Amino acid sequence: MSGRVPSRWEELTAADPAHSTWFVQRFRTLAAEGQDIYGEARLVDAMLERGSRVLDAGCGAGRLGGYLHRAGHEVVGVDVDPVLIDAAGHDYPGPTWLVGDLAELDLPDREFDAIACAGNVMTFLAPATRESVLTAFARHLSPTGRAVIGFGADRGYPFDRFLTDARSAHLTPTLLLSSWDLHPFTPDSDFLVAVLTHTPRSD
Repeated sequence: MSGRVPSRWEELTAADPAHSTWFVQRFRTLAAEGQDIYGEARLVDAMLERGSRVLDAGCGAGRLGGYLHRAGHEVVGVDVDPVLIDAAGHDYPGPTWLVGDLAELDLPDREFDAIACAGNVMTFLAPATRESVLTAFARHLSPTGRAVIGFGADRGYPFDRFLTDARSAHLTPTLLLSSWDLHPFTPDSDFLVAVLTHTPRSD
């Protein structure tokens, strides 16, 4: 951990070591009860051709990446929490699940057709690393790839600040929604789903 800034998620789990296990069980229970836990993944799937390359960024226990793998895509999931990665490998075999810090993301020879970042992941980052994470996303997108990022309001990362950070990272918003089921984004929206493309530096 030396030399890097721990994320808010890491601070949370350091304060409550049982939190990750609770998080895993929460989604296992929802799935067992027949609840829909794959809405974000369906939106991403609708954007892709079969066999596309997908990065599940901040993949948690793997529900999004697992769905996309079953839908026929090549999926890599990255999360800083080894407990969640272990659960992802157990519950959703098939994708490549990696423990890693999104701020230090460096996957060689990997260009993704989509980067999915759901579950309020952006708000669990250390604020100082947000732009680094977005820059890493831009670096890992294929020329026609898109990043799909969703998170809620009042979680310490204002939407206008996020959009400014995204542009600084050379990610251009092409579609803004207020939900994963395609409701339009308005100034009063309390949730943002942003679809972004990589705009290479002109210099």
